[in-house]
Amino acid sequence: MTEPKEILVRLDRCMGCHSCELACAVAHSESRSLYGALAERPRPKRRVYVESVSPAIPVPVLCRHCEEAPCMHACIAGAIKRTEEGVVLTVSDKCIGCWTCVMVCPYGVIGRNLEEHKAYRCDRCPDRATPACVEACPTKALVYSSVADFSRDTRRTASEAMVGGQGG
Repeated sequence: MTEPKEILVRLDRCMGCHSCELACAVAHSESRSLYGALAERPRPKRRVYVESVSPAIPVPVLCRHCEEAPCMHACIAGAIKRTEEGVVLTVSDKCIGCWTCVMVCPYGVIGRNLEEHKAYRCDRCPDRATPACVEACPTKALVYSSVADFSRDTRRTASEAMVGGQGG
């Protein structure tokens, strides 16, 4: 069995351009276009957040689809489920808008759609081969890969830097 893919972050590459946020909102819009999304009501919501920490270090943060997902265990309506691929989803029709999932999420990445009174989160763009945020990232700070492949590539890059006299 192949290891599932996840959205992983290369922190050293993020320049805080917010392209991922915009692409995410557009991908979750009715029109699937930037200009169409701007006119939609309610406005499409992003599911990835670029936070600036320690004066100006941008950090993309999104749902980690935790193995022991506290949001799933806390949902009193049974609106949060896990797919066979390991993606934790909020079933909008079942969500009652109590925000318990928001309160227990350790990453603060479950959004509140106040117009519809529903919670939402990253769904890894199930209708796309690569999530919109990953595709839009100009510096490739976001990577859609298995953890094993991501780790292998990171080791390879570090090894090449060491051999080239650039590493520690």
